[in-house]
This record gives sequence, C-alpha cells and structure tokens, in this order.
Amino acid sequence: MSSPLFFRTLGSLAACAVARVGLVAVLAVAAIPAALATPALVIEIDSGKVLLAEDATKPWYPASVTKLMTAYVTFKALRAGRVTPETLITVSDNAAAQAPSKMGFKAGTQLTIDNALKMMLVKSANDIAVVLAEGVGGTYAAFINEMNNSARELGMDGTHYDNPNGLPSPGQITTARDLAILARAIFTEFPERADLFRIPSLKLGTSVIRSYNKLIDSYPGADGMKTGFICASGFNLVASATRGDKHVLAVVLGTSSGRARTEQAALLLEKGFQHSWKIFGAVAPTVDSLRNEGGPPADMRAEVCGGKRKNVASEDDDTPSSASSFVAAGMGSLGDNVTGASLLQKLPASMPPVEVWVGPVPSAEALAAAYPPPPVKKTPPKDAKAAKDSKAAKGKKPAAQTAIIDTSDPNAPPAPAPAPAAKPAAKPAAAKPAAKPAAKPAAAKPAAKPAAKPAAKPAAKPAAQSTAASQPLPNPPAAPSYPTVPAPQ
Repeated sequence: MSSPLFFRTLGSLAACAVARVGLVAVLAVAAIPAALATPALVIEIDSGKVLLAEDATKPWYPASVTKLMTAYVTFKALRAGRVTPETLITVSDNAAAQAPSKMGFKAGTQLTIDNALKMMLVKSANDIAVVLAEGVGGTYAAFINEMNNSARELGMDGTHYDNPNGLPSPGQITTARDLAILARAIFTEFPERADLFRIPSLKLGTSVIRSYNKLIDSYPGADGMKTGFICASGFNLVASATRGDKHVLAVVLGTSSGRARTEQAALLLEKGFQHSWKIFGAVAPTVDSLRNEGGPPADMRAEVCGGKRKNVASEDDDTPSSASSFVAAGMGSLGDNVTGASLLQKLPASMPPVEVWVGPVPSAEALAAAYPPPPVKKTPPKDAKAAKDSKAAKGKKPAAQTAIIDTSDPNAPPAPAPAPAAKPAAKPAAAKPAAKPAAKPAAAKPAAKPAAKPAAKPAAKPAAQSTAASQPLPNPPAAPSYPTVPAPQ
C-alpha cells in the first residue's frame, strides 16, 4: 500500500478484513499530532461504511450533541401522532432555571414544537431542550427513559443519557461511533426533517441568532448537524455534507476550540469525499460493526478550560488553534499542504434567517411578555437619602471646601461697579489701602471722587455678608499672599 495515510480501527475488524479479502491491511493513526489526537470518525451515510476511524469507540461526554437524541425522540412522537408541529408546549420553572446557552423565556411562556426544535438545534438552547422533554414526554423522567430506550434500539450500547440538553452530568456518556449511528438514523428515518439541521440562523423579533455550526455556508455542501461543548468534553461536532450523490458524516470530539473542531471536521469531510480513502473496498466495516470500549470517559477540563487559556471557553468560541496543522497529505488529488482552514470559504447564504416566535402565531406583544422584566435597581427613599447625605456632610471637615481658591484682591471694589474701580488703580494713592489692614474702609473714599459715595455704601453690605458667610474659614492675609500689582506709570 503506497499511501502514507491509513485508517485505525479495532484489531478484530482488521483481522476480519484481512481474512475476507486475503490481503494485508496495515492500519495506523492518521497524520494528526499526538497531543491533539481526539476521537474522529467518517462514514458514508447511505451505506454506513467507515471511511476513517480514530478512537471512535472511546467513552466521551456528548455535551450539546445530546440534542440530536432529543430531536430524534421528538421526531418519533411527531410520526406517531402524539404531537404535531403546532402543538403548544410550556416553559416550566425547571426549564427556565437551566444554565446557558438558552433562550431565556420566563416560566409560563408557550411555543410550538416546530419553533422549539429550531431554537434547540440552532441556538443550542438548554432551556428549550427541557421544554421539549416535558412537553413531548409528558414528564421529564418519561422523556429521559425514551431517550435511553431509543439508544438501545439503535444499538448505541456505549451511550447513556441523564438529561436532554447535555449539561454536565457524570452519567451522560457516548462515543463517536454511537453518535454516527444516531445521526445516520435521523437522516435515513426522518429525511423530511433534515432541513432543520442546516439552518444558518434564526430571526426572533428583530434579533438574528446564528448557528454555532460554522461549517454551514463555509464548507461546500455542508448540511448539518450539531455542535456541543462543556469543559469536560472539549468542543464536539457532528457534521454532514453532500456532494452529488455522496453524503458523508464526520464526528469530531474533544478539540480545544470551536475553530479547531470546524477546521478538523472540514478536513475529515474532505477526506471522506476522496475515493482513494476506500482502502477496504467492498469489505469496509460498517459503523454498526465497531465495538465500543469500556472505562470512564476522558476529561478535557484542564486542557480546554485550564488556567493557561487566554479567554473563557464557550460554545461560541472561535479561538485560533493548531487545528490548521491537520494536513491532507496523500489524499489523492489534494496537495500535501491542504489544511482544514484552507477548505473553508465565505459562501453565499444558503437561506435567509428562519423566523421563529413564541405563542401560536407571531406577536411582538407575546415576545415582549416572554422575557422577565429587568431587575429594578434599588434606591433608598428620599427621606432616607437626605438623612444619609446630611450625615455624610456632618462628617466632612470644613477644610475640604478650600479646593477653589479666590485670587482676587479682598480690598477691590465690588463686582457691580467694575469701571469706577479701575480708576483708583491708576493713581499711586490707590495702592495705600492695599498695604493697610481692611479695617479702615474710609481709605476708599479719596480714591475716586465721583464714585466714592455710591461705591462705599454697596461695599459695606457685601463685606458684611462675606464676613458672615466665611465665619468657619478665616480670610487669608491679602497683601502677603496675593499682592496687587500697580498699574504701569
């Protein structure tokens, strides 16, 4: 075999393939750096044949990829006639209390099952997943039982569900192999629901909510499905794409960022479309034939949410990473330097934002009523505030009022008569009052004969007012601190 890239599957499957075709197949890890190796799986949806498998049978936390099973059980209920797309379901206190990501509707809000599915799959709304579980299952517990029963019926023996949204829970476990089986079942059993998984954005009122699946409208042919993230799982993605008559599914688990999972999924899908990767030929193993491993799931918390991370990890994370180092060496017509990032491009919008609403029909009033009122800022009563201000004022020292310094001459005439006050400054005699204490107001009379009488009388009142107003603060000495500069002769 000349290709430097091979597949790794379970030893038993390799032995089976060798026995059936009579040739030796060397199965090795794909060209992915060891430090970044996380579960990966590529299959053909129509046939179920495995095109690439890397740790695909190891236990893993599913995070919000759980919502694929929530959707699957809801599809079954719709087909059975238990509910219709227009059936109204209600937000409970339990649903409203779920952690983000969520729509944030208050308890009592109603919405249709069709709108709830769109909100759950595009926004990855944890509260809406609970609304569907309670509304479709009758009770929360009954719906969780349906999820686990459906997993057993599909042969997902490495999967167990504790909740319908994927929020952290020790018992919420799956594998890449089981997720591929579930995704394939959705496409093959409910093809009429496939468009729900390729919606790029929603329009709720005036808001546009974009999908976390960045492959949509970025990778040619991408048509679904679902992202997931919690610290323990890392960044997960189940992605599908169609080219011609070939429909390929890729599962990526545990990457360190949202961009890493997008780029790695793009590269894996591209590998799936390369015919040279079908090294098993007609005897390629199917996804059902893979056997899940036991043991506890890996915990990515330290690597994904540890102290070395520069930003807060979240479902909407788009942090650059070394995912672009995943190259397509030996992939037939692709060059050796093709990366996951190079396969992404800005494509024309596949569809406009899909409108959703609360209630049976679109209503601005119903939407406004669906959100709890913003918290009211508590302000003390006026009397209490006045008492608090008065108490604070008493505690202040008078010296705090000296921030503004008056640099005017304390013996200068009052502001209402600026013109007559300028004349005494032109004569030497005007400088005499400045050198004497302000206790002799009579000195101001000879300074200006025409204005002496009117100026002296008004000056007495402001001086008295100033003295009364400034009782707590003694006036600074006028001449030594701020001497009056004589006018030039």
